[in-house]
Amino acid sequence: MDKHIKAAIQHAKECYPHESCGFFIIKNGRKKYIACENLAKDGLDEFVIGVEDYEKAEKQGEIVTVVHSHPDSDCLPSVTDIDAHAVSGYEWLIIGVNQDEIELHTMPAVTNIKLLFGRKFIHGLTDCYAFIRDYYKQELEIDLPDFTRLDGWWNEGGNLYLENFAKAGFVEVEDLQENDVILMTISAPVPNHGAVYLGDGVIGQHLYGRLSSKDIYGQYYRNRTTHILRYIAQS
Repeated sequence: MDKHIKAAIQHAKECYPHESCGFFIIKNGRKKYIACENLAKDGLDEFVIGVEDYEKAEKQGEIVTVVHSHPDSDCLPSVTDIDAHAVSGYEWLIIGVNQDEIELHTMPAVTNIKLLFGRKFIHGLTDCYAFIRDYYKQELEIDLPDFTRLDGWWNEGGNLYLENFAKAGFVEVEDLQENDVILMTISAPVPNHGAVYLGDGVIGQHLYGRLSSKDIYGQYYRNRTTHILRYIAQS
């Protein structure tokens, strides 16, 4: 068994009964396992890799595989795994850990362009900010930074959009133009939802728990709008 796989299995055992997570990278022509911290609130049956760990792995080599474990379970992907894998662009390895019994399941990378509309909501992966990032990448060829975010951050003292929009290259404006980002409060004390203005009174968005969609920017959304943001090319 290759060293990088052994390292991933050892990490899975050390994290038991919680899920482990990490990456396989290619460095100097060889695969290496990079262990990451699982930031999920319930680490027993889900995992969240923070942006900081992602960036550290990227600096060490090319990320080729996302790795995580299934404690006290088999290595077959869950529905969430299948959805997340499909939009990640990476190969996935799932490690089933049952006491001393280890099972491995590899999911080949899906490299097709990410769909913008009709995709399922997975917080932190295909949520409202991910929609904005993917729209800007595919339609405008602009790479926006990602930010670590746990589900429900808006009720836990977080302020994802207001704290980071300037870092991502946006400024607040008054008039609304095509490709602007619209921030809204949806049953939250702070702006917790972002949409892209597509023009002609239509927005593209991914509301919590729904499929991503095009919607009329009507009174409901206008009443909840707090900020209009415009991307300014960064030097």
